[in-house]
Amino acid sequence: MYQLSPSILGADFYNLEKQIMQVEKAGCKWLHVDVMDGMFVPSISMGMPVISSVREHTSLFLDVHLMIEKPERYIKEFAKSGADMITVHTEACTHLDRTLTLIHECGAKAGVALNPATSLDTLEYVLDKVDMVLLMTVNPGFGGQRYIPSCTSKIRRLREKINSLGYQADIEVDGGINFDTINTVLDAGANVIVAGSAVFHGDITDHIHKFQEQFAQYNRKAGKKS
Repeated sequence: MYQLSPSILGADFYNLEKQIMQVEKAGCKWLHVDVMDGMFVPSISMGMPVISSVREHTSLFLDVHLMIEKPERYIKEFAKSGADMITVHTEACTHLDRTLTLIHECGAKAGVALNPATSLDTLEYVLDKVDMVLLMTVNPGFGGQRYIPSCTSKIRRLREKINSLGYQADIEVDGGINFDTINTVLDAGANVIVAGSAVFHGDITDHIHKFQEQFAQYNRKAGKKS
């Protein structure tokens, strides 16, 4: 199933409540929350208090992306704050298997994120434990960057690997996804799309509906193939 996960990093924080309500009303099911610590990535963004506040006022699936060093330190706190999916970077975890197990023990779904230059080989011994793999299609830390074209083959190879092993993990892509690049990543095999600027900059409802129209086309293609 295709999902749009609008990233509130691209939202107007002065009007965050209003914009999240627009996202929900437009038919989105997911909301992406980028947590940055100023160490793993250059920027500092938001943390548990923001997630807790958002959780109190929406039923959206909270897709929390931890761009932080040693994320295992805070897994329990993020789960208590209301995260439905907690995604950690393989580059930031000393014991990735243990961290994924902890996420599941806290009642959340577990995701693993890879930076553009990180090999898919790092997933070799944990792919059976993840609910989602997040492939960064820009170098993380800032919104509004351009999609890195070499990531397309990486998405395709990951989809082939997941399918060949019979796993059900979602493939999420994050970075430079807009109406010019959406077909590229969907064709390659991604099914969860993170978009910040492409959703929140301008008419939110109209942008979401355009993404949903693209998903509908791919669902129809899949129906014909089956």
